[in-house]
Amino acid sequence: MRQVVITKPGPPEVLQTKESPDPVPDSGQIRISVRAIGINFADLLARTGMYQDAPPIPCVVGYEVSGVIDRVGPGVTEFAVGDRVIGMPKFGGYTDTLVLPAEQAFHMPARMSFEEGAALPVVYLTAHHMMLFDGTLRKGMRVLVHSAAGGVGLAAIDLARHHGCEIIGSASVQKHAFLRERGCQHPIDSSQDIEAQVRALLGKGVGLDLVLDPVGGKSFSTSYALLGDAGRLVCFGVSSMSAGKTRSLARALSMFVRTRWFHPLSLMMDNKTVQGVNMGHLFGRLDLLRPQFASLIALYEQGVVRPYVDRTFRMDQAAQAHHHLHDRKAKGKVVLIP
Repeated sequence: MRQVVITKPGPPEVLQTKESPDPVPDSGQIRISVRAIGINFADLLARTGMYQDAPPIPCVVGYEVSGVIDRVGPGVTEFAVGDRVIGMPKFGGYTDTLVLPAEQAFHMPARMSFEEGAALPVVYLTAHHMMLFDGTLRKGMRVLVHSAAGGVGLAAIDLARHHGCEIIGSASVQKHAFLRERGCQHPIDSSQDIEAQVRALLGKGVGLDLVLDPVGGKSFSTSYALLGDAGRLVCFGVSSMSAGKTRSLARALSMFVRTRWFHPLSLMMDNKTVQGVNMGHLFGRLDLLRPQFASLIALYEQGVVRPYVDRTFRMDQAAQAHHHLHDRKAKGKVVLIP
């Protein structure tokens, strides 16, 4: 099999394609001939050496794939050779042949492309978990989505639009027309004062019901200040920690210093909620994730969930794919094709 390996911490060029022996599924496992691989921001952090959950380098990362089962291990009854599936490994997804437990795989809808299949799991599960499992998304809520043109941002817009919410989305100006097409009523400029732009839209004395923030640092404070009574801030990333293509400990420290600490008493007095979501830490809770995934598949069949693939790259172009994401050129997901 071929795999994309992080050979050492550094810029995208440290990604190298290497050959390894084909894996063999054990009891309860399946083997997938991979057709598409989703890339996530965590992969970029792992490559720079800034993702504490990643395996020791050299390593293979990747949380989501789609493909066709070419072999099943003993005891597997819910899948058969030839089934089109989505797989969610905890790392190891940058490969053309993947073995994983059958319980971490899901049947693909007949009309779903392999690219869509690889673009759906992590971002849509993250959005669903934030908004519908932990949250109380309901009709008419005022929602701010930071990094709205990214994978999780577009997933959140799909779900908020389906629930009749008023959506504000921050992104660079060149992506605003695209956001409107996706259902975001109020795109705002991520390079300008977020708080001033949101308050101009809401009017005096009106706060947000829900803010989804993957930026971190000072952004968490701004997001919290924009909440209204019973508002909720969900923190699901710290992209400001690593804006460059290599590790910067000074930048990481700056982000940490600027991050507000929330005291339970202040939350109680403000009638606000702050919570965190890290999908990578929920792989052990398939009892929570599988029902949510089933809900997302049903919403896909209804046309509500619409995974958006910005670009595909060959596996041997993984470095170019990472550059494309670092340069903030992408909308939605970037996918590798073995």
